[in-house]
Amino acid sequence: MTDIRSGYRVPAPSAADRFDWPADFGQRFTVFVDTEEEFDWSQPVSRNARGTEAMRAMPATHARFADRGVPMTFLVDHPIVTCPHSVDILHRILEDGVSAIGTQLHPWVNPPFDEDNTQYNSFTGNLPTPLQEAKLDILHDAITRAFGRPPKIYRAGRYGIGPETMRLLAERGYAYDSSMRAGYSYAGECGPDFSAIGNDPFRTGPGGAIVEIPYTTVHIGRLRRGGAGLFDAVGRVPRARGAFSRLGLLSRVSLTPEDMPLAAALEAIRVAVGDGLGLLNFAFHSPSVAPGYTPYVRDAADLAAFHRWWDAALDLLDRLGVRPAGEADLLSAAGHPPVLAERSATP
Repeated sequence: MTDIRSGYRVPAPSAADRFDWPADFGQRFTVFVDTEEEFDWSQPVSRNARGTEAMRAMPATHARFADRGVPMTFLVDHPIVTCPHSVDILHRILEDGVSAIGTQLHPWVNPPFDEDNTQYNSFTGNLPTPLQEAKLDILHDAITRAFGRPPKIYRAGRYGIGPETMRLLAERGYAYDSSMRAGYSYAGECGPDFSAIGNDPFRTGPGGAIVEIPYTTVHIGRLRRGGAGLFDAVGRVPRARGAFSRLGLLSRVSLTPEDMPLAAALEAIRVAVGDGLGLLNFAFHSPSVAPGYTPYVRDAADLAAFHRWWDAALDLLDRLGVRPAGEADLLSAAGHPPVLAERSATP
């Protein structure tokens, strides 16, 4: 029987919660990598899908970003941090001195496994709070042991936050969350609803301890000023969104090479920069760096297109004067001291 329960509807932040970047921050961009296992995207999530073979291709992709001086933040989950080869690859990548490790929690492959493996339970924020805590502690501690320092940036797998997420993160010393996908709703899949969330960062959690930097979503086209409200209204008419996009009226673009056409992404970057957005938040899934592991990179031609997308996006950001930001830049902007490694040991 299909579970039709809804997840968490995230309230809009108040004006008082707005987070302003320091005056000398300028306009910046981040590259967050959902660093995770391989699985069949067309099937329900499986506890047995823990392969990490695509990580072998990550050093070559990292080198392309490093050559441009662009830090990468790797949000690692349990199959990655418990794979010695993957941890070793990430240790070598971190030698660039600017890339960093954060946390991504996929509950279906993250012990303890005290819940049924259902669609509803694939969103961590839907689980009982003690189980959320237990899963987060196991992952957080494994990352700290593997990389010698506690992670400070979090993203929930499937963007699956709940009402207790920010408190749990604050109690474990996190500074940033990037689980909210601006303007998207996963309510139809039992997940959270971010319809009230825009691209601007804001403080959340107890005492505003966490800075939320939403995954950037930009509306482009002649009717883009209608924003999320118009996009949702158009979506209630069958096939209307496709027609609006083809006619150049309205499209919704996330800053990712995965299923986002290059021309639309470049226009989204221009719009976001022109609108004065302080931080453009880009992302992709780690298995996309090798052919055959995601629906976005099925073969060598797709991989070449993936790299062309990034080359064009980074070229445009450079021309527009938008500089990259790494973890150290983000922590400094939020008033946090830099995080120093204490010890380093493969789990």
